[in-house]
Amino acid sequence: MTTDPLDAYSRIVTTVARRLLPSVASLAVHGQRPGGEGVLGTGSAVTFTGDGFLLTNAHVVGGATGGTAAFSDGSRSPFEVVGRDRLSDLAVVRVHGATPAPAELGNADDLVVGQLVVAVGSPLGLAGSVTAGVVSALGRSLPARSGTTVRVIEDVIQTDAALNPGNSGGALADSVGSVVGINTAVAGIGLGLAVPVNPTSMRIVAALMRDGRVRRAYLGLAAAPAPLPAPLAARLGRDHGVRIAHVDPGSPAEHAGLRAGDLVVTVAGEPVADAQALQRRMFTDAIDVPLAITTWRHGAMVDVIAQPTELVDRP
Repeated sequence: MTTDPLDAYSRIVTTVARRLLPSVASLAVHGQRPGGEGVLGTGSAVTFTGDGFLLTNAHVVGGATGGTAAFSDGSRSPFEVVGRDRLSDLAVVRVHGATPAPAELGNADDLVVGQLVVAVGSPLGLAGSVTAGVVSALGRSLPARSGTTVRVIEDVIQTDAALNPGNSGGALADSVGSVVGINTAVAGIGLGLAVPVNPTSMRIVAALMRDGRVRRAYLGLAAAPAPLPAPLAARLGRDHGVRIAHVDPGSPAEHAGLRAGDLVVTVAGEPVADAQALQRRMFTDAIDVPLAITTWRHGAMVDVIAQPTELVDRP
């Protein structure tokens, strides 16, 4: 009788590692340095199409135009940066040459706290490194900046899988090997963060592949979840809306008549219970399109029409 030396946990991790390692590349980002062309930084990237497109972090590629990708089979190929979006910390690069089979992308919206996850990347330049842990928390926020524009990356995944410099851009996968996040930062000892792979982030990826950039709509307000007054909650059948904390002067929100203190209950006729619900709407198809917003103000419903403009990214 033979005994399997691997327990169930180990079998899951080794299976995910075997499946993902070929699809995760180590990136060396090239650019101009004092004294000439050289390596500006390193990171990781995940192959997600069969024709050479890889997904990584915007902060990994920075302002560079290309570099070299190295795979676990020993092959190396040049890559070019197709597009980057610093406000989501996502970037797409394309390898010139053969690439391994793409990883399967999952949906981070299906994750639960405590779920097993596996991180694959190239920390500290050590290609093909694997760590495992659990989803420590969901719905975290991570500030991102591009020029003078600051945006909060929503629904960030927190994990205790060990992440180190160089892991950025690598894969965070679930127990069946589907990539549910792109590791983006090390927040502290035993604390890692990943940008979720979900329908919202895939809209960003599609825009980067198509246009090289992401066009966003601008409404000009800051908001946070807030409880609805009891009579309104009973009337609407839900407990929360979104309280406007700040309205930018001269913004579409101000022109529409929205005010700090307003409690947003619906946008385009759909219930709103968190700030992400507003942010998810602020893409290309919302630019210059009238948007119906209903708020609760001083005990009465107030309907306004806002027309988001295009967000201008100033250096």
